[in-house]
Amino acid sequence: MTGEIVVCISGASGAAYGVRLLECLVEAGRSVRLVATDSARLTLKHECDTTPEAVAERLGLTLEDAGNVGAKSASGSAKIDAVVICPCSGTTIGKLAAGISDNLVTRSGIVAMKENRPLVIVPRETPLATVHLENLAKLSGWGVVVLPAMPGFYTHPTSIEDMVDFIVARILDQINVEHRLGQRWTGDEI
Repeated sequence: MTGEIVVCISGASGAAYGVRLLECLVEAGRSVRLVATDSARLTLKHECDTTPEAVAERLGLTLEDAGNVGAKSASGSAKIDAVVICPCSGTTIGKLAAGISDNLVTRSGIVAMKENRPLVIVPRETPLATVHLENLAKLSGWGVVVLPAMPGFYTHPTSIEDMVDFIVARILDQINVEHRLGQRWTGDEI
């Protein structure tokens, strides 16, 4: 893989998943573009006491304006290896399922689908309404990886960070980025 990875953060709760994913991608030596919706700005401030600008500066990322649907992340000809929307709100899920690309997050997701790039969405809604389930099934049928933020407990997590890392490890696996988060199951555990 020689292109960049686009990480979009929408307004769903779970901004810590997105921030940790960004940290791990940078640690893995990947070039990353960050897109954060207006709602994500609120969630990042409330849950992580930070801003998209501060995260981008701290990690050396390219921050793109969520209102700029002409940015590099929205281009089918750009060298983009994968798009991850983490967390992914119910509104973003609905827009993707309806083909609505009214901001850079949804445009990047739809371009990933049309270009057959890996698109991973991390829904963080609970409970899920029937409309969410139907939209997720539709997206899954189109090849989108639906990876809900549902940490496993067979790894015996001892902190919130352990549970966040469990989900981030699954995301990294889906976009073929090597990592050392947690232990892999060997079959000898039981």
